[in-house]
Amino acid sequence: MTPSPEHARLASELRALRERTGLSLSGLAAKTAYSRSSWERYLNGKALPPRQAVRELCLLAGEPEGRALALWEITESGWSGRAKEAPRAVTAPQASPSRPTPTPEPEATARPTGTPPTLVHAQVAPPAHQVPHRPVSAPPDRRTVTLLAVLATVCAVAVAGATVVLVVLTRDHGAARHTAAPASSAVTPPTRPTCRGADCEGLSPMVTKCGAQPETLVRRRMSTGAWMEVRYNRWCAASWARTWGARVGDRIEMSADGAGSPVRRAKIKDDVDTDSFVYTPMTATLPGAVVTACFLPAASDTKECFDSRVAQ
Repeated sequence: MTPSPEHARLASELRALRERTGLSLSGLAAKTAYSRSSWERYLNGKALPPRQAVRELCLLAGEPEGRALALWEITESGWSGRAKEAPRAVTAPQASPSRPTPTPEPEATARPTGTPPTLVHAQVAPPAHQVPHRPVSAPPDRRTVTLLAVLATVCAVAVAGATVVLVVLTRDHGAARHTAAPASSAVTPPTRPTCRGADCEGLSPMVTKCGAQPETLVRRRMSTGAWMEVRYNRWCAASWARTWGARVGDRIEMSADGAGSPVRRAKIKDDVDTDSFVYTPMTATLPGAVVTACFLPAASDTKECFDSRVAQ
């Protein structure tokens, strides 16, 4: 079953949040009340997640939950059929099969003989010889009125739903224009990190929110099949390395050139780490600096290193 556009947008937002947590599906299952298979369905749009699952994912990603919950509300409304059921709540009672009673005429008005009641109101009809004879349509019965009311309600609900989606998409489009990597360190990202420069030294990129919208300086596949990246956040003026697909006991390390630059390290400790992103702490990095990263597999003494440079 192909998800609706709203559901697809919600799933895309959830995948972006999962990326910011640095957790795999197994990692999410370990830190929440939902299984690995459930998260797989939620992130791929195969099933609608519970509201609480969306809130927990936002908490793990360190992101405000307002936008994700707004998308969830829109998707859940269509998923549960509330938008389709809303018109039935205003349907008038079913009309009686008997003919409707004509509206009584004012007693002061004389009704010419042979003139249909529906044509006589508060004015005197012209003489019979001046009125052409033609059939008069019967007044609409209650079923017709009810149908028109239902159609009007359906249109109102559709317009309201489209308006909400347009507001969310407009806000999303506006946010997207501001989430690109800043052109200079003076630009503030939409999710403000909690450290900058030397204050980020030795801290986690995820906890400090420097891991939101970073630049990937280089990506390499190691001889063991594991992957490794060097990432950099221009606003934080800090870099770090991360790996995935590694084995228990593998290690990574990185450093930026400059006097006294420390080496930051991380190790794959257990099976949860093997199915997750593992990050080194950050090190302060200036524009133009060379960052060196190394992968140290547990199965050998070989050390695979590579360099990348931060743009000026």
